[in-house]
Amino acid sequence: MTTAVVVGSGPNGLAAALTLAAAGVRVRVVEAADVLGGGTRSGELTLPGLIHDECSAMHPLGPGSAFARRFDLAGAGLTWRWAPAEFAHPLDGGRGAVVVRSVAGTAAGLGAGGRGWQRVFGPLTERFGTISEEFLQPVLHLPRHPFHLARLGAYAGLPATLLAHRFGSPEAQALWIGAAAHAFRPLNSLASSAIGVPLTASAHAFGWPVAEGGSAAIRDAVLVRAAEYGVRFETGRRVTSLDELGGPDLVMLDTSPAAAARIAGERMPAGVRRAYTRYRHGPGAFKVDYAVEGGVPWTHEGSRSACTVHLGGSVTEIAAAEQDVAAGRMPERPFVLVGQQYLADRTRSAGGGHPLYAYAHVPAGYTGDATEAITAQIERYAPGFRDRILAVHVRSTTEIGRHNENYVAGDIVTGANDPWQLLFRPRAALDPYATGVPGVYLCSAATPPGAGAHGMCGYNAARRALARL
Repeated sequence: MTTAVVVGSGPNGLAAALTLAAAGVRVRVVEAADVLGGGTRSGELTLPGLIHDECSAMHPLGPGSAFARRFDLAGAGLTWRWAPAEFAHPLDGGRGAVVVRSVAGTAAGLGAGGRGWQRVFGPLTERFGTISEEFLQPVLHLPRHPFHLARLGAYAGLPATLLAHRFGSPEAQALWIGAAAHAFRPLNSLASSAIGVPLTASAHAFGWPVAEGGSAAIRDAVLVRAAEYGVRFETGRRVTSLDELGGPDLVMLDTSPAAAARIAGERMPAGVRRAYTRYRHGPGAFKVDYAVEGGVPWTHEGSRSACTVHLGGSVTEIAAAEQDVAAGRMPERPFVLVGQQYLADRTRSAGGGHPLYAYAHVPAGYTGDATEAITAQIERYAPGFRDRILAVHVRSTTEIGRHNENYVAGDIVTGANDPWQLLFRPRAALDPYATGVPGVYLCSAATPPGAGAHGMCGYNAARRALARL
């Protein structure tokens, strides 16, 4: 019987394990941490009864991924929940904008920017089912829907600040730039729209849902399916060499490229090892979880119903902050993402207290304390927020990297999203999952299609491994 060992139990490692096991492979998963799940872990970080997501929180591509459909994770206990609005962007003075599932409904609230919003995201949303099938694969593949993919590419290749000119109001421009900032890179650079365009279209097509009970519910659903196929798990064991694994037919590495090079050692061809050790990581995240009494008192009404809120002000302000971060400077007013998952999933709250998720974009390996900068950005758009804070849990870039070793120096998207790595991650190769070592594959978010708890990196890698058996 064919055997496999998966190193790492993040969403991609678990997806690879399940995909292999469903094909008849005997699979064992080895995890260095004491708890399975990687970026899909949740817990009571502040007060008893309040459930916080430890990393992955909102899931724009979760419900529609080929992996979720293939294994019917909903049938394994995973329930998706949506807030009344997908994401919002408040501005000073109580102004702002909000994305709802309807493109027309969103455009109606954008004033002069509504027509441009409809022109860009209307056609993309109508075709997003086929578009998502294309971009959730490696870039180098024969597309089944080339014209749909080309429409995405026409916008994705633009600098985000340039695409902002298509939206004729400050509110619409800010709404767009907040989504684009998920790229963790300068927003005036080539292809800085490549993350924001599909994320925004996905908000209209699928929404940005959360998993009921916390993102750990995604892990738990995969584990239910894995148990049906006899997958075995071992936690608290760090793998440092392929020689420790007992000679399985397949090895799937849900690790950073540099860690994969260390584990493979001299078996890895010199060119691949060189590419892996030169793989570039992006800026970091500094995360603060709050317990908040009664929720956040946003002055912008639409932000009170949105699961995700982007903070940072205008296009100019956010672009300057992201430029500083990329240059290694901590901005005074950083871009902040706030998650109000409790608006979609009331099981996360207790009494009058609600869990609030927030992180700021900071330079890679930032050693300072960004807690006050994050709190101040929320207070800026929600006066009185400080008075509602019941408890705080802080995780710095160093602690994020220690909690999950794939997040090098706090890089929660597992790699810089520059044009080269958007096209060729983790290296330039026809098979981005192959490590050059026979039977050994990289399956982490450093491979296509990149970050997210959709499991598609592991699913794609496992399918490549099966095809080559």
